Amino acid sequence: MAERVTASLNTYRALPKVELHRHLEGSLRLDTMVDIAQKHGIEIPEDVLRLSTMVQVQEEDKFTFQNFLSKFNTLRLFYRSPDVIHRITREAIEDAAKDNIRYMELRFTPVALSRAERFPLHDVIDWVITSTKEASEKSGVIVRLIASVNRHESADLAEQVAWLAIEHLTDGMVALDLAGNEAEYPSEPFYGIFKEAKQSGLHVTIHAGEWGPAKHVKEAIEEIGAERIGHGVRTLEDKGIVDLAREHGTAMEVCITSNYQSGVVQSLDTHPLMDMLNAGLNVTINTDDPSISRITLSHEYYTACEDLQMSHSILRERIVAAAQAGFLAESEKEKLVEQLKKDLKM
Repeated sequence: MAERVTASLNTYRALPKVELHRHLEGSLRLDTMVDIAQKHGIEIPEDVLRLSTMVQVQEEDKFTFQNFLSKFNTLRLFYRSPDVIHRITREAIEDAAKDNIRYMELRFTPVALSRAERFPLHDVIDWVITSTKEASEKSGVIVRLIASVNRHESADLAEQVAWLAIEHLTDGMVALDLAGNEAEYPSEPFYGIFKEAKQSGLHVTIHAGEWGPAKHVKEAIEEIGAERIGHGVRTLEDKGIVDLAREHGTAMEVCITSNYQSGVVQSLDTHPLMDMLNAGLNVTINTDDPSISRITLSHEYYTACEDLQMSHSILRERIVAAAQAGFLAESEKEKLVEQLKKDLKM
């Protein structure tokens, strides 16, 4: 069985990929965390395996959104210097390149990166942009950035992030994202901020229908102007909202393993990915937080095809669909889609 998995995984590793939903803060390498801890005097368990239990989901963990989000509490201790932020950004892009990702939208939460040392938000954004440009050029991965704000934080902070993101529209910043604890915090306080951001040229993607009900997806599309939905797996709970998302062509940024580990679905084999596709939803496949989930995008493609019975031809279509749903300039998008179709032999 192990041989079949390895051979099969190599098949998926060879595919050119598109990643629309990956959080920088969930992409840190374990050995990098150990290194940062030693340099900055951060107290962590000496045993790397014990550190892993604090920052990565384990088989024996309770698969709940509270446990999943708790990993970020430890991760926030590591953002201790400009060098650290440069390094984790560069490594996230290097890891994407190793997995044959051709185009990636990397989302990051400036408030989270700034908090440990109270860095100014504009500095944090500049550091991520600088590192992204350098790593993108070196690795050949086309990378665009999404600024993320959390529901549990103040609308004032979100507004600051939104305006800074708008100022960097010419530096590869393409969108604003609303993330965080959807189950316990509403999105209403952020309506105006996202509308203004969209009018100013930023695209909009919203985490919805993950830990909250289908009506949050409707709200994201109708009230906030979401062009894409982060996760959206609970959209199927309401046929009217499925119709709405289908009519708008709203892309769903589905993250299979994350949805299982955070308790959204009860088991991997009951994930609604194929039901979403069969309902005509525009599904894309993503990692969410590859380090926390201990996966790559190749693993997610493997799970979609080997566990959820997606055909390889549909997977290829979904890779192209992800490129078409990307927040790239139209001329760049056409070029990317054309190259992907050629490499995927479509």
